[in-house]
Amino acid sequence: MTVSQRVDALMEARLVTESGEGDATGGRRPSRLVFDVNHSAVAVATVNTAHSQVAVTDLQGRILASDTVNVPIVSGPERVLSALSAAMTRLLQDAGVEISRLCGAGISVPGPIDPQTHRPSQPPIMPGWDGYPIADHLSEAFPVPIFVENDADAMALGEQSTAYQNSSSVCLVKVSTGIGAGLVINGAVYHGIDGGAGDIGHIRLAGENALCQCGSRGCLAAVASGRAIAMKLTERGIQANSGRDVRDLLVSGQVDAIALTHEAGQRIGEVMATVISMVNPGVLVLSGDLASTSLIGGLRETLYPRSLSRATRNLDIRLSTLGDEAGLIGMTRIVADSLFSANAINARLG
Repeated sequence: MTVSQRVDALMEARLVTESGEGDATGGRRPSRLVFDVNHSAVAVATVNTAHSQVAVTDLQGRILASDTVNVPIVSGPERVLSALSAAMTRLLQDAGVEISRLCGAGISVPGPIDPQTHRPSQPPIMPGWDGYPIADHLSEAFPVPIFVENDADAMALGEQSTAYQNSSSVCLVKVSTGIGAGLVINGAVYHGIDGGAGDIGHIRLAGENALCQCGSRGCLAAVASGRAIAMKLTERGIQANSGRDVRDLLVSGQVDAIALTHEAGQRIGEVMATVISMVNPGVLVLSGDLASTSLIGGLRETLYPRSLSRATRNLDIRLSTLGDEAGLIGMTRIVADSLFSANAINARLG
């Protein structure tokens, strides 16, 4: 009776729905119940250095409508977030989703997020964003819970929940204009005590003196990021300004871009050897603008020789399966996991 009452309450709230029948075991066939992913919708966005992506999804992460917003991050939080709010509003209309069906919204940014304030915390490549109340800004347009996350963390969760559900530990490295990593352990993002976990782009390399955007010298990002490669290509007379430009050159087969990306992979592999030995994940995913056979080849050349075989014998190194959608799907997962957790549903239904 208790189970029946709870199921009735869940169905009345449209949180679960029937999905066919199970096998008979002597009595009548049981009904199968599943989480209703169409119960409500989620508005999500991923902010990159040169552009952003916005989407409306169902609760499973299936994208109902999406768009690209070409406002660079250096334009500042007010201009970027206003553009994202406008784009999200248009997408809700395009997807035929009433704002009353929106249960929450999520946004990822390329910088550390303080786990207490949920605001950017000293982000090196986000001038003017430090401590900015992102959620408060977006809540003016969307009166729903707003979630803010680091981009690599959101992408790692998107990959894990979609392609690597059987792996208890997934590490994702995003190599675009900057470099960052996200770590998912037992289905949850590991943030670190101050939200700085995975900030590998600012690990300093011995023998390097290149000036980084964070103000230090010799950081991995100053040597092996898309921005660093773009600068090297420009010095060779090949015009490139960002990781996005390097990606286009890689796709076109430009020889210098391929060679420099391979070298970048080698330097990233040097750092990741320490990460792999420390964390011992089951999957390492390479994502971002520079994710390519050149990058993964270079990484393997240095990661394996610098790691004990015990740390890598079961390691699966892959290029991203979701590409640009990983962050959008990951943000949907973050919103849904919080708003539809057992505790949240118990509090709602009483």
